[in-house]
Amino acid sequence: MKGQYDDIIDLPHHVSARHPKMPMSERAAQFSPFMALAGYEDVIRETARLTGQKPELSENVCEELEGKMRILAEHIAEHPEITVSYFLPDEKKKGGSMVRETGRLKKIDETERILRLENGCEIRVDDILELESEMFGELF
Repeated sequence: MKGQYDDIIDLPHHVSARHPKMPMSERAAQFSPFMALAGYEDVIRETARLTGQKPELSENVCEELEGKMRILAEHIAEHPEITVSYFLPDEKKKGGSMVRETGRLKKIDETERILRLENGCEIRVDDILELESEMFGELF
């Protein structure tokens, strides 16, 4: 049986005198897949990231938080240590996550409704879910 390329099939492999042989590591790169859509993987990763809904507080819990805020406002000069559980809205998509922060209270900004801690953390009063402090003692 005679094939179309029988005349060249046994010839030695051509080696260029002008161009040096490409290393295998570089040669393989030309066959690697390319990213057709730049940023697509980031979008997929962001979509897969889970966020939660902000829980609705009962009227009793809201009243308790208001009472605790009044006590903190009265003792602000003492810079009491508090632990705040709050909802942190996500910057990129709907929802957010629950966060717990402990630190010394520096200031309550009633105009902007923000608690400022000495460690630099700022917490929106409307996002607070729970307040804890030894200062509350047996009151709550």
